[in-house]
Amino acid sequence: RDVLARAGVEWLVLFEGINDVTWTALPAVPDGERATAAAIIETLEQIVERAHPRGIKVMGGTLVPMSGLWLYNAQTEAMLQAVNEWIRASGKLDAVADFDAATRDPHAPERLRPEFDSGDHIHPNDAGNAALADAVDTALFSR
Repeated sequence: RDVLARAGVEWLVLFEGINDVTWTALPAVPDGERATAAAIIETLEQIVERAHPRGIKVMGGTLVPMSGLWLYNAQTEAMLQAVNEWIRASGKLDAVADFDAATRDPHAPERLRPEFDSGDHIHPNDAGNAALADAVDTALFSR
């Protein structure tokens, strides 16, 4: 709603879902409150469906790797991959910034590149944030 309510917005960069993925792995979260890949994707779709009628184009950012984080497991990896596949292939977005490809370790794709890892295995450091910025095709924002 913060973006949709502003006049003159032409693009929205949508980089959401990683906290929902990690929330699912917290031990004390009741089953009924755990996210699913389908629920995350449905939410992303709703944002796109609200932006497009207002003339706002949406660039989706893929979720970054998170192996090594204490909340990482096979379920969180599967969720992350399903969300990223939707972002890359759904055709619902106007553009994609492949943050996953920009930050993943080529020798262990489920992990951040060591030189981009802030130390917690999910948040990029300054070099990682620069890689995220480089993954955004800013030419799309030109009038």
